[in-house]
Amino acid sequence: MRNLQGEVAAGRVAKEPIPDKLFFKIGEVADLARTKPHVLRYWESEFKVLKPVKNASGQRVYRRKDVELVLEINRLLYEEQYTIAGAKKKLSTRRSSIKTGEPYQGEGADPGSIDRTRLDKLLEKIEEGLSSLLNLLGPPP
Repeated sequence: MRNLQGEVAAGRVAKEPIPDKLFFKIGEVADLARTKPHVLRYWESEFKVLKPVKNASGQRVYRRKDVELVLEINRLLYEEQYTIAGAKKKLSTRRSSIKTGEPYQGEGADPGSIDRTRLDKLLEKIEEGLSSLLNLLGPPP
C-alpha cells in the first residue's frame, strides 16, 4: 500500500486526465483522486455540494462534475494543506462567484481579471460616503 500523504507532500501524485465518460463508480473516482472509497464517502458527509446519485442497485454513481469536485477537494486538502473547514469555505467562495457571474478574486486569482467598471463604481460610492460623513461632521474646530 502506498503512503499517499507522503506522495502528495513530495508532489509525486500524477495529474491524470478524467476519462471521457458520463458516469463513474466510486472505485474509479477513488483511483483518480488517489484516495480510498471510504474517504470519498466521508467527504460526501462533509461537503454538501458533493452529491453523487445512486443507481437502481444502490451504488454511488459520480458524474463528471462530481469527479472534478472530488479532485478539487483533494487538491485543497492534500496539496494546499487546507482543513476541511477551510476547504469548505474556499469552495463556497468560488461557487458564489460563479453564481453571481463575477470574476473570482480569491487567492491566486489573476489580478488582470478585476472588473474595472465595478471597481470604479465601488470607489465612487466610498467617496460619496466619505463626503457625506465630512458634511455631517461640519468644519474643523
